[in-house]
Amino acid sequence: MARSTSTQPAVNFVKPATPEQSNRYKAFLSVLLLLLDGVMLLLAFLFGYYARELLPFFSQPDVQPPLIQFVPVIVLHGGTIIVLLYLNRLYHQRRTFSRFDQGRSIIAVVTLGALLTNGVQELVFRNTFFETTYPRSMFFYVWFASLLFIVVGREFHRTLTLFMRRKKLINDNLMVVGTGNAARDILKIIENSPDLGYNVVGVVNSPDQHQGKMLGVPVLGNYWELPSLIESYQVAQIIIAVPDAKREQLVELVTLSQRSSVDVKIYPDIFAYMAGDLNLDDISGTPLLTVRDIALRGWKLSLKRGLDVIGAAFGLIFLSPLMLLTAAFIRWDSKGPSFFVQERMGLDGRPFPMIKFRSMRPDAELLGDWTEENDPRVTKMGRLMRRTNWDEIPQLINVFLGQMSLVGPRPEQSKYVNEFRTQIPRYMERHREKAGMTGWAQVHGLRGDTSIPERTTYDLWYVENWSLWLDIKIIALTVIQTLSGNNKNAY
Repeated sequence: MARSTSTQPAVNFVKPATPEQSNRYKAFLSVLLLLLDGVMLLLAFLFGYYARELLPFFSQPDVQPPLIQFVPVIVLHGGTIIVLLYLNRLYHQRRTFSRFDQGRSIIAVVTLGALLTNGVQELVFRNTFFETTYPRSMFFYVWFASLLFIVVGREFHRTLTLFMRRKKLINDNLMVVGTGNAARDILKIIENSPDLGYNVVGVVNSPDQHQGKMLGVPVLGNYWELPSLIESYQVAQIIIAVPDAKREQLVELVTLSQRSSVDVKIYPDIFAYMAGDLNLDDISGTPLLTVRDIALRGWKLSLKRGLDVIGAAFGLIFLSPLMLLTAAFIRWDSKGPSFFVQERMGLDGRPFPMIKFRSMRPDAELLGDWTEENDPRVTKMGRLMRRTNWDEIPQLINVFLGQMSLVGPRPEQSKYVNEFRTQIPRYMERHREKAGMTGWAQVHGLRGDTSIPERTTYDLWYVENWSLWLDIKIIALTVIQTLSGNNKNAY
């Protein structure tokens, strides 16, 4: 692990499409998504029809009814699922989304749509001109193919959308209000994330501040000029990044920004260190805003522990031959033990011995604490293990013993915890849960030489938003990133 230093890149300007052109491209993508779903559902039904006759997984019919008999079912199947996709906001084009979350939604929608189609055609089409027999084997083939084809079609649509965003064909003109650290952070995020689809036209500051440029972005004027600037630059979205603004000033900025279809977003103030979602609650009709709600407690602790025990036992049993082979290779590659045990701080700040495969020279700790890219202390075998996270596999023993979890904030040495707790707000709250072999921060590339405060934000979000699905999602992402070699900052 290593300390990180941040840079401040300038925003690069690429000539974007005009707002009118961008709107036409967005309309095209919206229609294309609907057409893709329709075509994919039609192809799925055709697949199910012919699979019933050709594939041996179910009993094959002696005589296959003509395809035209199933036209009413095809229309009902496609129409039902498309309506359900719309009702679940799956035609709302979000700037960022998780493939796992979208996949889960598609599974739910397609399954419900297939069941409704089967039930409705039995009730509505019976004793009518449209009556037909919908075989159970065809139902399962169509259901499976619908899931697969919808995902493939939407992945193609996503790839096309990201390509058009990178080419600035469907970007929205964005204006940032404020020139402080918050505004700088937002500009850096947008600069490093062209997939978000923003075109930064400039920033606006207070009348008493200097004009010029900030991170290469022009300062267009002051707060009072917002209405005219919005019209002049055809701004579609505004981010107000003035976290220290007084309430009256913030209300005034929002009022000045409200023009036609402009979306206004506000960078948080007192909630800047709140990592969890904000939820609205009430007491006898009086609204309250929940900013801190510990998600992992009660029966959820038992559920998570069950997942840990099953996962660790499964991993230790099936990976033990490879672990023994790895231990032998480590001894062959360099002198010293195969395993490395180091005290780390876990749940409630209690220390525990964390086990890893040794990936460095035996005297590595005498030569320094922080791991850097191309660290000379790393052995040849160790470099391979670190690139694939294989050196962490022995921590399955820690998980099985209850000292760690499969998923959670990564543990640090006690001396660094004592240092970070005085520098980073709410740092110790990440120790409300067990340390994990992988975590929400790690699947977002925050390991190695990356920001500790940023990691803490991700860890706190995980602690306050835990769910079984989130753990499964993080484990799946970790496996996919490892197998694809897409482990950012793994060295």
